[in-house]
Amino acid sequence: MDNIYLLMIVALAILAIADLVVGVSNDAVNFLNSAIGSKGVSFKTIMIVASLGIAFGALSSSGMMEVARKGIFLPSEFYFNEIMIIFMAVMITDILLLDFFNTLGMPTSTTVSIVFELLGAAVVMSLIKISNSNTETFSDLSHYINTEKASEIILGILLSVIIAFSVGAFVQYISRILLSFKFEQKAKWVAALFGGIAATAITYFILIKGLKGANFVSVDFKEFVFANSLIIVTISFVFWTGLSALITGYFKISVYKFIIIIGTFAIAMAFAGNDLVNFIGVPIGAWQSYLDWHSSGVAAESYRMVKMSEPQEAPIYLLFAAGIVMVLTLWFSKKARAVLKTSIDLSSQINVKERFEPNLLSRNLVRVTTIISKYHDSLIPNSIKKRIDKQFEKPVIKIEKDKKQELPAFDMVRAAVNLVVASILISIATSMKLPLSTTYVTFMVAMGTSLADRAWGRESAVYRVAGVLKVIGGWFFTAFSAFVAAGTLAYLIYIGDAPMIAVLLLLTVLLLVRNYIKHKKKDSDVLTHTGLKKAESKTVQGIIQESADHIINVVSRTNKIYSNMLIGLAKEDLSRLKKSRKGVLKLNAEVDELRDDIFYFIKNLDETSVRGSNFYIIILGYLQDVGQSLEFLSKASYKHVNNHHKALRFSQIKDLQDINRSLENLLNEIEAIFSNREFEKIEAILNRKQKVYDDLSIKIENQITRTRKKESISPKNTALYFSLLLETKDLITALMNLMEEYYNSYNKS
Repeated sequence: MDNIYLLMIVALAILAIADLVVGVSNDAVNFLNSAIGSKGVSFKTIMIVASLGIAFGALSSSGMMEVARKGIFLPSEFYFNEIMIIFMAVMITDILLLDFFNTLGMPTSTTVSIVFELLGAAVVMSLIKISNSNTETFSDLSHYINTEKASEIILGILLSVIIAFSVGAFVQYISRILLSFKFEQKAKWVAALFGGIAATAITYFILIKGLKGANFVSVDFKEFVFANSLIIVTISFVFWTGLSALITGYFKISVYKFIIIIGTFAIAMAFAGNDLVNFIGVPIGAWQSYLDWHSSGVAAESYRMVKMSEPQEAPIYLLFAAGIVMVLTLWFSKKARAVLKTSIDLSSQINVKERFEPNLLSRNLVRVTTIISKYHDSLIPNSIKKRIDKQFEKPVIKIEKDKKQELPAFDMVRAAVNLVVASILISIATSMKLPLSTTYVTFMVAMGTSLADRAWGRESAVYRVAGVLKVIGGWFFTAFSAFVAAGTLAYLIYIGDAPMIAVLLLLTVLLLVRNYIKHKKKDSDVLTHTGLKKAESKTVQGIIQESADHIINVVSRTNKIYSNMLIGLAKEDLSRLKKSRKGVLKLNAEVDELRDDIFYFIKNLDETSVRGSNFYIIILGYLQDVGQSLEFLSKASYKHVNNHHKALRFSQIKDLQDINRSLENLLNEIEAIFSNREFEKIEAILNRKQKVYDDLSIKIENQITRTRKKESISPKNTALYFSLLLETKDLITALMNLMEEYYNSYNKS
């Protein structure tokens, strides 16, 4: 029987390594988004500094391991075999849940995951014990669960969202008013003072508070530091202010870069110190429980885990090994960068492709906030309002078009505030042994500072708010699903014992491999993406050439979508029709993105090429018409088959195949003309327009004849067929208008 529990310990150790990988992939956003988003420091430097911070933080995280062992449930009320069931259920659930969110590219909370997994598994195990007892009832659940500590942890996590957002917004607003967006033009002493305050705050809350959980630091040194905190803070302020002045004045280096570097180190250290328990706290607790039980000689079903309630230090070598795994994951995980992008996009000061669609709640929140803002503005004197607005005026950054991707998402002041505020809040919680969600804190601080920085303007507010709400909604989903899933697995392991554990571990491996392959394929699709690209030309000739590439792309995709749609309709293949719909939606989204970028396109044109903007706008209009026709066709076909209406008759399918062949030849010819830049051949295409229309008219007349002769007895069938013919005519009209506009502009140029 001992071998079963030893194998469980080995499985938990392997799960711990996997959990570290998926956990860091999710939480890398916490300490990298500010530094990377500001582009104030090179990526390599950021990674090195963050790696050092993680390593140091991991070594000082021993105190937080108590949370996994006795923070949620009362271990003395459980036997060893029951504790192992709880721990196994928690680790399997944690890996699958975090990997699911990583695959989606959504930052979630590893702290919330582990807390609610422990709670869910412990509650189910407690209910099993109560059901097996003749004297206990549901009201005795409180004897097993550490309700006071669990409530404190959950309340702290929820409050952290509000506190982080509010403090981040307040500090950023004050910092911006004092420093403005032209902070580099301020007097040297201003930068030195900012650097001194920021670095002192980090020193106190990270180095001083962080010493509490560091086993490798002597007790005498800790007592000396804590007894002389005020003196150390004063000396730190003088030292850091002087060093900031030296960096700014003598070395001519921006003090804000310096703050970003030490801030990244600080928050990486705070993350590892606070969050390492989320990944290895359970396996370490299981290992220590196993050693305790094994030395007792008592049966697993009879040995109460009383010693788990006593303080125990995590082995320093395990913390060091965990730190190494975290650092390696940070350097090599691609999923970490996908999660990172979500946070940076939502806090970006520049125009980015919005990833989230607005919803009713985001619209109403923006509407109410706008009304309150207008009322608030009416109370402030115009003179003060003008002075404040002047501090928020953004400098114009000129950058070459081929280097647009190098624009920072926000400036170094905001990055510094993000890092300082987040690291302080996390460190306060760590010093209180509260497993605060670093994801919640860093994300909400970033959202608060972006709001205060007026990054959420009228153009982007509904999208950004919708994104934030979706992320927060994902956090609540994490809590609910973690509780339910861990509880369910605990029950399955209880009734299935060792065979069930083997099945669940195999399922975990299969799901992880599946998600890895899926994510790798997604990355490959991004690298080989051949979608529509934003226009960057400044001349008429350049616009014509770029528009030709747009037309090739749209015509080629139209050909595939239309053919697949007709094949799917003829064969009643719902999956093929669904694929066609997805292709249309993707095409329309890309055209809409080009239309949204018209403002920047026009601003980028040379004075002598302004007339090219009219041509480009008209071309986009016709491309949009093509997309709308395809959307109608694919939607109508999908709806017909999905509702199980009667299939098209053979004569109708034959007519549609004739149309498809004719359209396919036309589209292939257009694609060849634009690919070879033989624009003079467009005239031949235009000359065939009437014949194409005549062919469609004949098909319509044939269907009218069939309907009158009652060959087609289905009204839905007839309605669909006429819709297909008429919308195909609109599609061809849009294509012909596109050719005519292009041909005329080409001749003029």
